[in-house]
Amino acid sequence: MSEQPVGLVKAAAEPDESPPPDAPVGKAADRIDIVGRSPGQLAWRRLRRDKVAMVSGGMLVFFVLVAVAAPLIERLYGKGPLDRFPARLDRNGFPLGYAGVDADHWLGIQPNIGRDVFIQLVYGLRTSLMVAFTAAVLTIALGILIGIFAGYVGGRFDAVVTWFVDLTMAFPFYIFCFAFIPVAVNQFYGVRDAEPTWFRPVLLIMIFVMFNWTYTARLVRGQVLSLRERDFVEAARASGAGLGHIMFRQLLPNLWAPILVTFSLNVPALITAEAALSFLGIGLLEPTPDLGRLISESVRFVREVPTFTLVGGTTLFLLVLSFNLFGDALRDALDPKSDR
Repeated sequence: MSEQPVGLVKAAAEPDESPPPDAPVGKAADRIDIVGRSPGQLAWRRLRRDKVAMVSGGMLVFFVLVAVAAPLIERLYGKGPLDRFPARLDRNGFPLGYAGVDADHWLGIQPNIGRDVFIQLVYGLRTSLMVAFTAAVLTIALGILIGIFAGYVGGRFDAVVTWFVDLTMAFPFYIFCFAFIPVAVNQFYGVRDAEPTWFRPVLLIMIFVMFNWTYTARLVRGQVLSLRERDFVEAARASGAGLGHIMFRQLLPNLWAPILVTFSLNVPALITAEAALSFLGIGLLEPTPDLGRLISESVRFVREVPTFTLVGGTTLFLLVLSFNLFGDALRDALDPKSDR
């Protein structure tokens, strides 16, 4: 029996891991790698590669965590949103030192009122996100329900919905708020009655839903019009599927991509609208902490205490910017024709 060299025996035992000569490289290999992935996996892969999406998404997670953990932050910080510190104000109502910033008050003291700016900011962020998220979820739900029914059923119902959507979108939102909110408050609570803290947020949510469902309904209706004649819908009809099954089991799963993008862009618009109404004095009032009212109250002291205005304005700007950037990135990631 002849003996072979050890090196040759080892080489023969180990499989050849080198790629074949005709193996695809570069972009061709990437295309083969994504074969078999679901649309959600492809979208998540594009989203992870987008640095702007990751940074803006991280900022959104931070803001949401701060808003959710507001009671815990209050306990650890040792100060509440309604606590006053008059000893930290001078005789003119301005904070002592540089805007009242020290080891106990990280972002200073609010002029005249004497409240801690940091805890006001935390609870103001919580209020803005709560109102915006609640209104956005209700808006999306109502818009989906009306839009998918109008697009699939058509006929007179579709004509009425289209007419009402056009009428609502043409109506001036802020003029309506200036006229309606004071009347609604006086209708439920007179001049002498104390208005509960929950009434204004609920009223704003109702107004936001009443005006913003039209955008989702128009988008969903347009998508349903292009989907209702597809083969899978015809097959569902032929098999005897009911109206609810076709709308919510066949059509709705094909609409989640534009719905998610609409939701991600609707939230910052509602945050801005809520802050604007509070800034104008017809939104959330004392003692509910709010970013819009915090900015409104800081305008009077922009010369004496500029950091007070800068803190609230910067927080609102970063919050809205993060939502808008993440919404744009999500739209690109969910687009099957995108190269990102």
